[in-house]
Amino acid sequence: METFELELDHGLRSFRLALALELGSETVALVGPSGAGKSSVLRAVAGLLRPERGLVRLGQERWLDTSRGIDLPPERRRVGLVFQEYALFPHLSVRANVEFGGRSRAAELLDRFRIGHLAGARPGAISGGERQRVALARALARDPAVLLLDEPLSALDAYTRAHVRTELRELLQELLLPTLIVTHDFDDAAALADRVGVLVDGSLLQLAGPSELVAAPADSFVAGFTGANVLRGIASAGPDGLTAVALDAGFTAYTADAGEGGVTLAVYPWEVSVAREAPDDSAINHVRAPIASLVPLGNRARVRIGPLTAEITARSADRLGLREGDVVVASFKATGARLLQL
Repeated sequence: METFELELDHGLRSFRLALALELGSETVALVGPSGAGKSSVLRAVAGLLRPERGLVRLGQERWLDTSRGIDLPPERRRVGLVFQEYALFPHLSVRANVEFGGRSRAAELLDRFRIGHLAGARPGAISGGERQRVALARALARDPAVLLLDEPLSALDAYTRAHVRTELRELLQELLLPTLIVTHDFDDAAALADRVGVLVDGSLLQLAGPSELVAAPADSFVAGFTGANVLRGIASAGPDGLTAVALDAGFTAYTADAGEGGVTLAVYPWEVSVAREAPDDSAINHVRAPIASLVPLGNRARVRIGPLTAEITARSADRLGLREGDVVVASFKATGARLLQL
């Protein structure tokens, strides 16, 4: 499989998009807040945006090279693009939408995506998950060498999203195409991608596997974006070789990481336990406060206690009889708190 290379340098409204990526037969997701430049990356690859300076190359095939004056039009780039809202033609049937990408593979793809029975239907008459399958089939009908997905799950409801996420992951593993996804949802990125890049104001803060981003976030933004509780404070030497952090939230926490001065402390919700009283175990950090919110999530529950969000099993929440307003103790170990410099 040919290597796909991307280098961009382009002025957007309030910052410059400066990015370099190299993809093999893998899926890379770019995540970040709205307006970070994510969709501009896809547009530049697809030929819908010409950057001030840039290179887009698949093996030895250059689609864009501003230094050489090369800028192939979109129809000459071997790209399959799935837009955020799918951008299906409402007046065309499902079959005609797929054939717009390419007629030779339309019947095969309708069968592959289990939408053959919908061939004569219009997009407005089918479900969100079915529309996504049509959009993917149309993109693949071009027989692309690179696949681009813009917020592929954002238009789906929560139930459909979980199901389609699994289907899409299996499809991407089967295709073995260089695939670039942009999304604002880290959970989607972690489920779909081999590597995830956090993009903020046009700059790539960190690019790594999803588990590495969680285990070793580069900074407090990455930690917060991947779901951590992020607490600011001042670090100094503590007892027993630990570091004490006097937190802005009003209590002192202890971590096994070394640090001094202004820091942020990152604690992931699954590292936080909840009890009616402080447990007699190895957890050294305890916060006693009322439950501000209690949100069931399937077999899990997210509990907001003071400055912390904990994620516990629904069975634990039921066993403890937790209710909003109850005063409880959130606890976490020193080894579960990651220290990051400001």
